[in-house]
Amino acid sequence: MKTVYIIKVGGNVIDEPVVLDKFLSDFSKLNGLKILVHGGGKIATELSKTLGIIPQMLNGRRITDAETLKVVTMVYAGLINKNIVAKLQALKCNAIGLTGADANTIPATKRSVEETDYGFVGDIDNFNLAIQSLKLFLDNRMVPVFSAITHDGVGSLLNTNADTIASALATALSKEYETVLLYCFEKKGVLKDVNDNNSVITKISGSDYDRLKQTGIIYQGMIPKLDNAFTAIDNGVKAVYICHADDIISIINKGEQKGTCLIKEK
Repeated sequence: MKTVYIIKVGGNVIDEPVVLDKFLSDFSKLNGLKILVHGGGKIATELSKTLGIIPQMLNGRRITDAETLKVVTMVYAGLINKNIVAKLQALKCNAIGLTGADANTIPATKRSVEETDYGFVGDIDNFNLAIQSLKLFLDNRMVPVFSAITHDGVGSLLNTNADTIASALATALSKEYETVLLYCFEKKGVLKDVNDNNSVITKISGSDYDRLKQTGIIYQGMIPKLDNAFTAIDNGVKAVYICHADDIISIINKGEQKGTCLIKEK
């Protein structure tokens, strides 16, 4: 069975042109089949403010009203996505920029209103992705580059968490490939002490995760990332790494232990 690497990049990597160029150069050199998923960095927030749209966040998640949806679509699916694709093409990596609407790869459902109305935000059914479309790209040696935009199947685009998209892609493709998921950002992994970048927790099981949350070592923005990671592990993904963007070649091409590896409970 062939292996596919699903790599999500976000955080400050997207915001810093020199750092992004280094990451994309490394990504272009990775062996085997691969998919890149990217977030939006700070650009959407900055553009929203320029346009007089006040960004609204709750628990680290963006509330997406109709005007904000226009901005995030322009930034995520347009500016960032196409710049990344152009840079990868310059590196002889045959990338194709996509949203979840393209080839119906990632249909989603608008999040229901419970305590909070998140607006035009999409939730994904991991088992409802268009695997055959993805196989067509991968089997023809194209490199899909997904922005954090999906669609509802009836004409509306939806803002969707990039970590969730990466987890859903890895889970869906695990039926056809051996899938490995990497979450890459500016930290070396999951840290015992957020102020010490060398305090990496090298392995975390599901029970470890529960304990680390209860003791407050893992909190805030890392929780949804790890929730997505363990969802992937529990649904057929071979391995999940949370690592520094500089470590992808070491992990994939050299088989070295870098960052935090999430493991399935025995």
